[in-house]
Amino acid sequence: ADYLDNGNNKMAIQQADKLLKKHKDLHCAKVLKAIGLQRTGKQDEAYALAQEVAALEPTDDNSLQALTILYREMHRPELVTKLYEAAVKKVPNSEEYHSHLFMAYARVGEYKKMQQAGMALYKIVPKNPYYFWSVMSLIMQSISAQDENLSKTMFLPLAERMVEKMVKEDKIEAEAEVELYYMILERLEKYKEALDVVRGKLGEKLTSELQSRENKCMAMYKKLRRWPECNALSRRLLLKNSDDWQFYITYFDSVFQLIDESWTPPAEEEHSLEGEVHYSIEQAVKFIEERITEESKSSRPLRGPYLAKLELIRRLRYRGCNDEYKLGDPEELMFQYFKKFGDKPCCFTDLKVFVDLLPSSQYTKFVSQLLEVIPLSATAESEVALPADIKALQQHLCVVQLSRLLGIYHAMDRNQKLTTVRELMLRYRHGLEFGKSCLKTELQFSDYYCLLAVHLLLDLWLEGEDTAVWQCLTLLEEGLSHSPSNAQFKLLLIRIYCRLGAFEPVAELYASLDAKHIQHDTIGYLLTRYAEPLGHYAAASQSCNFALRFFHSNQKDTSEYIIQAYKYGAFEKIPEFIAFRNRLNSSLHFAQVRTERMLLDLLLEANISTSLEESIKSMSLSPEEDDIPWKDLRDNRDLTVLFNWDPKDRDISEEHRKLSLEEETMWLRIRSLTLRLVSGLPTLSHTIQPKNSEKMAENGVSSKIDTVRSLLQQLEAAVDSGKKFLEQKIQYPVLGPPPTRMAGFFSNGSCQCQTSLFYLVSDIYELDTSGLEDSAEIQERIGNSFKSLVERLTDLFNKCKGDLIEVRDGTLKTHPNLLENLVFFVETISIALWVSSYCDSVLRPFRSNLQKKKKKKKESSVAMPPVFTHFLDYVTELQTLTSNVIDHIKGLEIILTALKLEELSLKDTLLLQEEKKFTKAVQGKVQSSYHHSIQEIGELLKKRLDTIKKLKI
Repeated sequence: ADYLDNGNNKMAIQQADKLLKKHKDLHCAKVLKAIGLQRTGKQDEAYALAQEVAALEPTDDNSLQALTILYREMHRPELVTKLYEAAVKKVPNSEEYHSHLFMAYARVGEYKKMQQAGMALYKIVPKNPYYFWSVMSLIMQSISAQDENLSKTMFLPLAERMVEKMVKEDKIEAEAEVELYYMILERLEKYKEALDVVRGKLGEKLTSELQSRENKCMAMYKKLRRWPECNALSRRLLLKNSDDWQFYITYFDSVFQLIDESWTPPAEEEHSLEGEVHYSIEQAVKFIEERITEESKSSRPLRGPYLAKLELIRRLRYRGCNDEYKLGDPEELMFQYFKKFGDKPCCFTDLKVFVDLLPSSQYTKFVSQLLEVIPLSATAESEVALPADIKALQQHLCVVQLSRLLGIYHAMDRNQKLTTVRELMLRYRHGLEFGKSCLKTELQFSDYYCLLAVHLLLDLWLEGEDTAVWQCLTLLEEGLSHSPSNAQFKLLLIRIYCRLGAFEPVAELYASLDAKHIQHDTIGYLLTRYAEPLGHYAAASQSCNFALRFFHSNQKDTSEYIIQAYKYGAFEKIPEFIAFRNRLNSSLHFAQVRTERMLLDLLLEANISTSLEESIKSMSLSPEEDDIPWKDLRDNRDLTVLFNWDPKDRDISEEHRKLSLEEETMWLRIRSLTLRLVSGLPTLSHTIQPKNSEKMAENGVSSKIDTVRSLLQQLEAAVDSGKKFLEQKIQYPVLGPPPTRMAGFFSNGSCQCQTSLFYLVSDIYELDTSGLEDSAEIQERIGNSFKSLVERLTDLFNKCKGDLIEVRDGTLKTHPNLLENLVFFVETISIALWVSSYCDSVLRPFRSNLQKKKKKKKESSVAMPPVFTHFLDYVTELQTLTSNVIDHIKGLEIILTALKLEELSLKDTLLLQEEKKFTKAVQGKVQSSYHHSIQEIGELLKKRLDTIKKLKI
C-alpha cells in the first residue's frame, strides 16, 4: 500500500505478487495489485482481478475499501453498490457497511434505494441523521420525478409526514432537521405552515447563518403577499443595521404595495405580527431622512441611507410624483455623495445605477462640479494638474469613469480623443508612484486610467483608424508590465490579439489568468473560439482538453459534494449541487468543445496516423446518435467579464445575448451534423450483396445510407436557417460576444463544397448497389460532381490568396480572414479525401473483377467504364491543387520572415520612447504568431498530400 501511495505502482505489483505466492487467497493483496495494474494502464487485467475478488463477496474492511478506491478510479461507481449490497446481506447489523451502502447509492443517484438504506440504518442504530437521510432521499425523488403531480401528491407529503412524526415525538435535535422541514413545506407551497415553524419553538434552532430566521420569515411573507409584515420586519432590521441594502428594497416594495392597496392599520390591535407598519410616502421619506441623520452620528460612514434616498427619488419619479416630497435634487445629492465617498472604488458603481436621474443637458456641468472639489495641483513639469495622494487619485478616477459612462468621451472628435488618451496615460504613469510598494499580485492604483485610454483608442480603431489598435496593444502591454496580475489587461489583450488573427500570445496570457474550475466554462470560450480557426492546432487540442477535463471531473466531484452534504446535514445544498451538475452537463460550451475536439482529432489523425474507421471507433461516434441536449442548452458564458464604461445604448444588451446564443446554437448544429456525416462514411463501405439479392435489407447497410441522407437533409436545413440569421447583419459591441465562424464558412464557399461532398457519397453508394453495367447516368453525374468540386475547391483557394500582414503607410495591417479561409480549406480538403477513400473502396473491387474478366476472355479491349477515368482525373487535380496551396504557404512564410518590422517608421509622434519598445514587441508577437499558424497549416497539408498520393488506383 505504501508503494501505491508514493506512486511507485510497479513495485506495488511485485510486492503483491510475492505475498500472493505465499497466501494465494489474500483478497486484499489481489485488489492492491489490481490498483497497481489500473494505474499502469492495464485496465482489463485490473478489472478481471477485481471481479475475481468481488465474486467472493468479501466482508473484510480492507478489501472493501481497496475495491472502492479501484472502482472509483475506473469511473464505475455502480460496482461499489453491488459490493456493499453483498456485504450487508452477510453482516446485516453493521452500521458502517450500511452507511457505505447509502453513500454508494448517493454516488449514482439511486434515490429510492437511498431512502430504503437510510431507514434500514435507522432501524439498526436509531440516530436522527439516518432518519433524515431517508427523508432527504424522498425530497430528491420528488425533484427528479418527471411528473410534477407525483412529487406533490406522493413524495413530498410522505416526507412531511415522516418529519411531523418526529416533531410530535419531540425528537427534533439539529438545525439541519428544521431546515429540512422548512424545505419540504416550501416545496409543498404550504407557506403559512412554514412560517409557523420558523416563528415557533423549532425556529430557535436556526442559528448558524446570520438573520437566518428573519430571512426565512421575509421569504414566506412575500410568498403570502403579507405586505404589512414585510414592511414592519424590514423596518425593524434597518433600525438595527441601516446599511443592509436588501431590506431597503423590501421596505420600498412593501410601502408602495400598501399604498396601492390603500391599506390602513386596524384600530385596536397591533399593526402587524412584526410591529409598526409604514404605509404612506410621507412616512417613508421621514424614515429615510432619519436614517441619514443617524448615519452622521455613526463611527464609520455608511453608504446605505444616502443611496436609499436616491432609490426613493427614482421610484417616486417612476410613479410620476416627485415634486410634492422635497427630497432634494438628485444632482446635488450625487454631488454630496461623491464628496463623502469619492475616494472609494465603489463610488463609481454606486452612482452608475442612478445616472438616469440626471438630465443629459446637465452631464458636462455635473462632471465639472465634481472636478472642482478634487484637490489637484499643477506642477512645473506638466500642464496637467495631478493628485497629490491616493485619495485624490481615486476621486479623479471616479470622475473619469463617470465621464465615459455619460458619453462625454464618445462625443469627442478624433483629436480630442487623442489628447485625452495622452492625458490619461500621463495620469496613469504619474499614479504608478503611489504603487511602488505594491506586491506583484496587487493592482496599481492608476490601472483604470490605462484601461480607459485603451477604450478610447478602440473607439478610434472601430471608426477606421488602423494605427489605433497597435497603440491599444502597446499601452496594455505596458500596463501589464507594471501590474502583472491585472486580469482586465490580460482579457482585453486576448480579445484584441484574436481580432487581429494572432493566437500565439493568447495562450500564454490565458494560462497566466490561471482560470479555475467553473471559469473553464464561463470564460473558456475566449480560448476555444479562436485557437483552431487561427491555425494553432496543437494549442486548440490543448485548450479543448483543459475544458473537457473540467467538465468530465464535474460529474465525479459533484457526487463527492453531495456525500459531504449528507454527512454534515447541509440538506438545502444538495438540490443546488444537482442543479449545478445539470447546468454544466447542458452547457453550450461543453457541447461545442466536445464537437470541435472530435472534428479536430479527425482532422489531425484520420487517414494520417490511423484510419478514419479506427479514429471514429475510438471516439465511439455513430451517425445515429446525437448527445447534445438541444432543448436545454445553457449559455454559461460570462459576456461581461471585460469591464467597460459604455453608456447603456452602446453596451451589451439582453437582445445581443439572445442573438449570440441563437447564432452559437446554429453553428453548433452545422458542426455536429458535419461530424456525424463524417462518422457515417466508414459504415457504408462494407461489402454489399448484389442488387437483386434478398439479403440487402437484413445486413443493415441500406438503413445506414438512409441515416446519411437524413443527416444531409438536416444539414441543408441548418445551413438555410444560418443564412437567414446572417441576413440580419447583427453587429455585437466590440467587447461583447465574439461572432461565430458561420459567416466565413458560407462566404468563402466551404459550406457548398462540404455539402456537395456528402451528396457525392450518396451517388457513389448508388453506383455501388447498381453495379457498373447499367449505370452510365450515375457515372456521368459522379463525373460532373468531381469537376464542380475541383472548381469549388480552387475558388476556395483563391479566397485564401493575399498577404496575411501588409505594411501600409508605415502601419501594419493584418488579414485574419485569409488565415481563417486557409483553415477552412484544410478542413474541406480533408473531408474531400475521406470521401475519396470511400470512392476508392467502392471502385477497387469493381476494378479487380474487370481485370479477372479480361484474363478469362484474353481480350485486351474490355472497355473501362468512364467512372474510373473521372476518379483518376479528380485525384490528380486534388493533388495538384494541394501542392499549389503548399507552395503558396511556403511563399507566405518567406514574405512573413522577410517583413522587417524595425523599418516600420513609427512616425507617430504620439509614441514616447518607452512605448516604442512595447510596440515593437507587440508587432513581433503578431508576426511570429502568423508564422506559427502558417507552419502548422503547411505541415498538416503535407500529410494530407501524402494520403492523396496513396489514392491512385
